[in-house]
Order: sequence, then structure tokens, then C-alpha cells
Amino acid sequence: MSPHDLMLTAILLPLATALLIALTGRSPNIREAVTLAGAAGLAVTVYELIAGFDAATAQPLVIAEILPGFALMLRAEPIGLVFAGVAAGLWGLNSLYSIGYMRAEHAPRQTRFYACFALALSAAMAIAMAGNLATLFVAYEVLTLVTYPLVVHWQTEGAIAGARRYLAYLLATSLVPFLGAILWTWIAAGTLDFTPGGILDGKLGDGLLTVLLLLFAYGVGKAALMPLHGWLPAAMVAPTPVSALLHAVAVVKAGVFTLLKIAVYIFGIDVIGRGVGDVLIVIAAASVIAASVIAMTKDDLKARLAYSTVAQLAMVTLAVAIGSPLAIGAGILQLVMHAWGKITLFFGAGAIQIATHKKKLSEISGIGVKLPLLMASFLVGALSVAGLPPFGGMWPKFLLLEAASARDLYLLVGCLGLSTLLTLGYLAPIFITAVFRKAGEDDPHALPHEDHGHGDGHLPLLALIPPMVTAAGCVVLFVAAPSILRFVAPAIGLGALP
Repeated sequence: MSPHDLMLTAILLPLATALLIALTGRSPNIREAVTLAGAAGLAVTVYELIAGFDAATAQPLVIAEILPGFALMLRAEPIGLVFAGVAAGLWGLNSLYSIGYMRAEHAPRQTRFYACFALALSAAMAIAMAGNLATLFVAYEVLTLVTYPLVVHWQTEGAIAGARRYLAYLLATSLVPFLGAILWTWIAAGTLDFTPGGILDGKLGDGLLTVLLLLFAYGVGKAALMPLHGWLPAAMVAPTPVSALLHAVAVVKAGVFTLLKIAVYIFGIDVIGRGVGDVLIVIAAASVIAASVIAMTKDDLKARLAYSTVAQLAMVTLAVAIGSPLAIGAGILQLVMHAWGKITLFFGAGAIQIATHKKKLSEISGIGVKLPLLMASFLVGALSVAGLPPFGGMWPKFLLLEAASARDLYLLVGCLGLSTLLTLGYLAPIFITAVFRKAGEDDPHALPHEDHGHGDGHLPLLALIPPMVTAAGCVVLFVAAPSILRFVAPAIGLGALP
């Protein structure tokens, strides 16, 4: 197939999968087979698109021209293909895990769950392939709407409240600062097309560009930059596979991916690097530290991981704000590495709940005896998220340190070092409590919590194999990271690696 056909297939295949899921909903085995087949087909399509990508011959595909200079358009480019590869690669693993999790939890409305999941992947592919800000905005809003039923899935009072907060935050940020920034860009530049080198240089003064960058940073609410991050912890009322989708596969990654695209193709890396992003550096660095400290106070495992995501996403925003090819390369790698590491951690938290009916750190003493492979996988994911070798998460942290040092941002270097210690501070206790504390030694100072019962330690294979695979992926990505950088290097002007 041609690149245009492959782009359309990447968007339409998940849509067709959602339709088939709805039609086969009365037969769970067929419905889940359709889900897995759709995920496999998407992975093949995206990786064929990546393997055949040639920047010299890549051409945009105009779907419809709404107004002169304002068209729905697709375009394959390296950063988008990396995001598409992450989402497509993890959909199948998340689907396998979902089958094990949803069956073990006897969850209702599973047909709606799998169908909306497929719709979310379609929207994510449209975001990845968007050729301009108009197309990206439309797909971005669709992603918000199709993930709402996933967040509200349990339809309890808490789930409804959390989902409403999710929707309110994301729609409000999109329709005010994000849409406002897009219109301002169109007025200033006369185009919204993603263009190498950017479209704003010379169109606005540096002071106004700083304001515009802040509008984009807070308008892209899915990036969860503090203080507009509250939707992310609120959305943890969703089933764990949805939390994995939000944090690793599509939603928050769509947010930071959007910021990366805007930095590279709307502002231009050199424009941000001459000081336009300095205010955002301070905000993002403060978010990294503040969210990490808050994470250390959370007893609920998913809440702890949610604030971890806020901190780790802020590192991508920080990479955008530094505004150098090396920093942008670090941000792209953080998008990839955090996806694989964080999905491992959410798989682990959900598997703990399946096997033991425990949801809180203060409840999990000694469970590692019954779940050694799961906790080993969790440890790998935690060390990768913290940025330690030999795991993929080391690369973005290392490159970000290099980029900060190159701009003499030595306070930022110290901030990044502190963030590693804080990450270990909120993730290591989960492993240590589960593996090294004896059962019954729950924290006597923990806040009171509900009794969730005592599981027998049984974990379905479909809930165990995915975190083991994603943990292995964290190791493989340590070796694969230079290849990813070489793939995106021409798009971001990155020369020899440090």
C-alpha cells in the first residue's frame, strides 16, 4: 500500500474494529478475538508505514478543505510515527491484559469498553498523522469524547464525579486556551500547517511568543501541567486497563506529543531556545518536583502512579521549554520510555488488585511471595521510570541533563537529579513493602481504609504476561533508543549524539 493508504488504514482500521466489536458483543470470545485482530492489524500497518517512511517523498493527504488555508490534512513525519508506533504497539498488550482483568473483575458493559478503546486508538492515530493544527484539534477533541465512557465505566457515584471532572478539565482547556492559541497562530502566520522550522518566527515578538507558548502549554490539557492536572488523578476511578490507556497508550501521550509537534513545527526549536520558553522551564520544573512530592504521600497505588505521571509528563514539557534539538530528542524518548514503564506499573497495580483485592500501599505487605514474577516486572518498570540503567528510561533523563547543562541551567540539573531520588522515593516502597515486609505488617500509621477482602493470590495468565512483556520492553528500549533518535534526528535538527 502507498503511504497515503497506510495512513488512512491506521485511522479507519480501529474504527472498523469498534463496529465489529459492537456487532459481536453477545459472543465474548469472538468480540475479544476481533479486538486482538484489530490491534495486530494496526501494529502491522503502523510499522509498515514507519519502515517505508521517506522524508524526501512524503506528501500530505488533504481530506477536506473547510476554508481556504484551513484543511483537514494528514501527513506522515517522524515524531508522529514514533507516537503512532507506541500507541499501536501497546494496544495489543493492553487488550490482552484487559481480557484477563475485565473477566476476573466480572466487569459489566465490556462490549462498550472494547469498542470505545478501539475508537480511542483511531483518534490517537489521527492525532499522530495530523498535518496541521486544525486536524489535530478535531482528533484531539474526539479522543476526549470517546474516552469519557471508559472513565465512567463503573457508573458508581465516584466514577460519575471523576468522569465529569475529566471531561470538564479537558473540554475547558481545549475550547478556551488551546482553541484561542490556534486562532492566534492562524491570524499571525496565515497558516496552521506543520512546517519544518516553524511558522511563527518574525510574526510575533518574543514576549508575545512566550504568552502564546504558555497558552498552548495549558491549552493542551492532556499534558496535565500543574495546576491544571486535577483531571488525571480524578480519572483513576476507571478500570485499571483504562488507567493504562490514559497514562501510557493514548491520552496523556497525545497531550505531550501535541506540545512536541507545536514546538518543532509551529514555533520552531530555535525560536523557543532563544528564551521564549524560559517561563515554562520554571513552571515545568516546579511541576516535576511538586507532583513527585505529592505522589509520596498517596497510599492508594493508582493515585500514587497518577501523580507520578504528572511529574513525568512535566519532563516532556520541560524538554519543549528548553528548546534545543537535544532537549526535544529527550522529550520524544520520554514519550516512548514513560509509556512502556508506566504501563508496566499500572498493569502491576491492577494485577495486585485482581490477585489480592488490595489497592493501597498499606495493604500489600508480603504479597510478593505469591506474585514474584509480577513484582519483578514492577521493579523493572519502576527503575525505568526513575531513569536508571540498563533500562530505557535512562536515555531521556541523561539527554535532558545534557541539554540543561549546555544552556548552563545548573539549577535545573539539580532539579532533575532530585526528581530521580523522589521517583525512587515513591515507587521503591511499593516493591519493598510487597517483597520484604511480612504479611500482616501493614503500616499502623496508615489512614483508615476499606476492607477489600483477602484474595488467594491467583493471577490469570492474561494479567501476568503483559506486564512481563512490557518490562522486557523497558530493557530492549535501552538498546533501541539510539535508533529512535536517529529516526527523528532530521526532523529536529539533531546532529551527533553526546
